[in-house]
Parts: sequence; structure tokens; C-alpha cells
Amino acid sequence: MLPTLNGRLQTRVFMLVVLGGLITLVLTPLLPGRPGYGTTFAILATVLVAGIGWELVYHGIQQFRWEKDWPTMFGLLTAVNEGALVWLLVDVGAVPGIEANSIGFGAFLIDFVVIWLVIWVWTNGPMRVPFIRWRFFGGRIV
Repeated sequence: MLPTLNGRLQTRVFMLVVLGGLITLVLTPLLPGRPGYGTTFAILATVLVAGIGWELVYHGIQQFRWEKDWPTMFGLLTAVNEGALVWLLVDVGAVPGIEANSIGFGAFLIDFVVIWLVIWVWTNGPMRVPFIRWRFFGGRIV
């Protein structure tokens, strides 16, 4: 069974908070320009909030597909539009907690891509082994 919208939302929130948070803790001091934890965690929170909106858009688009889902690779490619939106929000100063020019595009790109790839690989690979019920109950936690 495919994950439901609710299950995909729960998975997105859990993965960004737990795995994304851990990666941010480790990665922030290594980023060029040393943006600081406040900036990188604000970006992570923006990805989380905007991602919930994106998930609703993706769900609407999937309703036009016969199987009501799309190939796994599409999930990886959604990083392009999600990353572009978050960078735009950061660049125009629309993200609370981030001062103008407090993070360069290179640091943002490294931060976003590393977190996105690790979460995508974990969710589509190893996570399916210890959390087998995640697949069989449509993504519902309970």
C-alpha cells in the first residue's frame, strides 16, 4: 500500500525534525561563511513549513495519475522546486530569524542538498526495513 497524504506529511515532519536536525547540527560549522545555527535551523524550519504546502500540491497533482502516486525519482526531483522556493524566501528576507545576506548561496545549496539527499535516501531505502509497517499501513503511524 502506498503512503497516504497524512502518512507522507507525518514522514516529512518526522524526517526533517529528527534526521534534518541532526544533520544541521553536524553540518552548520562546516558550511562556508559560517552562517550559524540560527540561520540553518531557520532554513530547516522553512523547508518544513513550505514542504507541507508542497505536499498538498503534489497530492493534488497525483490525483490525475492512474495509480495516484508517482515514481520515486519524482520525489528526488522535487528538491529543485522546493529548494528554489526556500532560497527565494531566504534571499528576499521573508524568513524570520535570518538576517539579510547572512548565508551565501553556496552554503545554502550545500545545506539544502545534503539534508535533502540523506533524507530521500534514508526514506526510500533503509527506513523501509525497520519500519515495515510504514509501508503496509499506508504511512499511518498508528
